[in-house]
Amino acid sequence: MTRALISGITGQDGSYLAEFLLGKGYEVHGIIRRASTFNTSRIDHLYQDPHSEETRLFLHYGDLSDGTGLRHILEKVQPDEVYNLGAQSHVKVSFEQPEYTADVVATGTLRLLDAIRDHMANSKAVVRVYQAGSSEMYGAAAPPQTEATPFRPRSPYAISKVAGYWYAVNYREAYDMFVANGILFNHESPRRGETFVTRKITRALGRIKEGLQDRLYLGNLEAKRDWGFAGDYVEAMWAMLQADAPGDYVVATGEARSVKDFLAAAFTRAELDWQDHVSIDERYLRPTEVDHLLGDPAKARDELGWTPSVSFDELVAMMVEHDMELARQERTLIDAGHDVAHRGAAGA
Repeated sequence: MTRALISGITGQDGSYLAEFLLGKGYEVHGIIRRASTFNTSRIDHLYQDPHSEETRLFLHYGDLSDGTGLRHILEKVQPDEVYNLGAQSHVKVSFEQPEYTADVVATGTLRLLDAIRDHMANSKAVVRVYQAGSSEMYGAAAPPQTEATPFRPRSPYAISKVAGYWYAVNYREAYDMFVANGILFNHESPRRGETFVTRKITRALGRIKEGLQDRLYLGNLEAKRDWGFAGDYVEAMWAMLQADAPGDYVVATGEARSVKDFLAAAFTRAELDWQDHVSIDERYLRPTEVDHLLGDPAKARDELGWTPSVSFDELVAMMVEHDMELARQERTLIDAGHDVAHRGAAGA
């Protein structure tokens, strides 16, 4: 049974990847940060009693800021594959917490790679590593962006991801490690965090439709992004670690649309006019903007056989329907006299 270790398993990508790998017959281990409240909602449906002999999902407390803890987890789990998805991944927040972002996203990647190198040397095991890159690394580079496009990052998050990318390349070349960089363009789903613009839109849309709020506040509506479905993109991560040799791959749809396009598509599905409900708030503008990200996934298609299966319209429909149902449930609870707290749909 192949054993995988995932940092960031409780995030959007981590939950889809865990689901996918369990479906492949893997034993899956995840690294989670200690919190005072439960933060495993995205993987609760995968949970099994750890006392059962059939259990194949296990969670371990750890953090990319703690190199010693990472080494202990590697020794305990003895993974065949490691997927580094853990990060402070919100671009706007990275401007407010640049040092923390750099420590987790950049230096955290270095800690994990070095821990894996030591583990391999001590155990004589062969571990294949996936490093999560980001289209934000391209920043101001002209579209379309390929694996050969020079990086021009425009945020502390993007700069940290560039550092993680080059750490991965360096460890691959210096120590002959199997380390693959996945440069994933924007990938969304109903599991996306509510402060990311696509989910922010669909979550607010459902609440507006149900009369729970009236306005949605956004920043730059002209920014263009290459949006795909997260469930498709985790399959590309896995495919990279099944290749004969490690490489770097752009994972994208090859189509870009503006935030305004996403707004229009989402509100049209709810038979509403977005212009009646959306206002611009300069607080949500980045100090340095990324105008146009458009990935060329030809290498992933040709070498890995990967292509996206969910279209833009299907993605929008999936997210709108999910969040409309959430809003209906919220409306029902309120009508029944329950106090329902909701934060984040209008702002952030």
